[in-house]
Amino acid sequence: MTLFILRKIKTAFLFGLIATMVGCASIPAGTERSPQDPWEPFNRSVFEFNEGLDAYVLKPVVAGYRFVLPEFVRDGIYNIFSNYNDIYTALYNLLQGKPGDAFNDLMRVVVNTTMGLGGLIDLATPGGLEKHKEDWGQTLGVWGVPSGPYVVLPFFGPSNVRDTFGTVADLESDYLFSFVKDIGLRNSITGLRVVNARNTYYEAGDLLDGAAIDKYSFMRDAYIQRRAYQINEGRDDEEPLMPAYENPYQ
Repeated sequence: MTLFILRKIKTAFLFGLIATMVGCASIPAGTERSPQDPWEPFNRSVFEFNEGLDAYVLKPVVAGYRFVLPEFVRDGIYNIFSNYNDIYTALYNLLQGKPGDAFNDLMRVVVNTTMGLGGLIDLATPGGLEKHKEDWGQTLGVWGVPSGPYVVLPFFGPSNVRDTFGTVADLESDYLFSFVKDIGLRNSITGLRVVNARNTYYEAGDLLDGAAIDKYSFMRDAYIQRRAYQINEGRDDEEPLMPAYENPYQ
């Protein structure tokens, strides 16, 4: 099943790339242009492709996933991937000069792996070990690398030039891609990972669809504000509203 899903996603991805190369979406009349989004027509085309991919592929698959698996099983799958990501978060926090947070993240992995049945149960959070989420793009931002223009990536969604390089680095350094040699197993894990990530925001998109707003502009502004909040550790701003979906590697 997961192999079939991945094939459909790859096919849709290729068609999306062709579509975005052929033409760009128009900007709605009266919409204020953002100086951080100079490629808005192209970005809107990719955004529309992602919306179609989500509506016709990902969301139906996630609906089946939610129908077949009870909530406690889905929670366990989420916890396993979350525990795996904590390993990388510990490394990123160390690279960002936050050894205390890095130690916290490492202890989360130890607690959840040993006492939480390999990460199936999150015992670290109720035990007082705070959950963090870091990535290469955020690390580059902490190092002073400017974000560059906003860009929407096919399949991955909202990003910017810096975070695009960060996403590539995240993929290249991911153990599952580099060291799991069995292609079938790797594809199955990747498919489950994508479905798990989308399941986290299953109902969020419906809330935006029902609102009288320009969804593209809302998600762009929310992404830009949220990434700035993450990089400056929330020193200057309140945390903005979470976008309807986000790159699972950020």
